[in-house]
Amino acid sequence: MKYVGFTGTRKGLTEPQRDALFTIILDEDPSLVFHGDCIGADKEFNDICKALGVRRLCLPCNLSGQRAYSDAELYQPPKAPLARNHDIVRLSHVMIACPGESSEVLRSGTWATIRYARTAGKRLIIILPDGKLVRQND
Repeated sequence: MKYVGFTGTRKGLTEPQRDALFTIILDEDPSLVFHGDCIGADKEFNDICKALGVRRLCLPCNLSGQRAYSDAELYQPPKAPLARNHDIVRLSHVMIACPGESSEVLRSGTWATIRYARTAGKRLIIILPDGKLVRQND
C-alpha cells in the first residue's frame, strides 16, 4: 500500500500544476491519499483523485471558513492547521506539494508543511506554479 499526502495553496492550482499533479498521481498509483480539505488546491487535488478513482482521507482544519467540505470517503476530526499538516506528513509515504510561490516563503502553511516533510525525511515532490518538479529524498 502506498499513502500519498498533499499540501497546496488556498489560491488554487495553476494549469501547469494541475497537469503535473494529474500525471504524478497516475505515476505514484496511491492506494490512499490524504489532504487537509482547504479551499483551493486541496479541493482540486480531491477532485483529481476522485476522477482517477483514488480513495481519499480528509484531515480538515478547525477553521470552518477555510474548509472546502470535500466529498472524501474518509474523514478525521478537525484539528488546528499546524497539527493537521503534521498528521498528513506523518501518515504519508510520499508528500506532494503545490505552493503558490516559486521560492520558499515563511508565512505559508504549504511551505511550513514542505519544511516539516523535509525534516521528517519524507519523499517529497514539489510542483512549482510553472509546473517544474522539485524532487527531494527520492
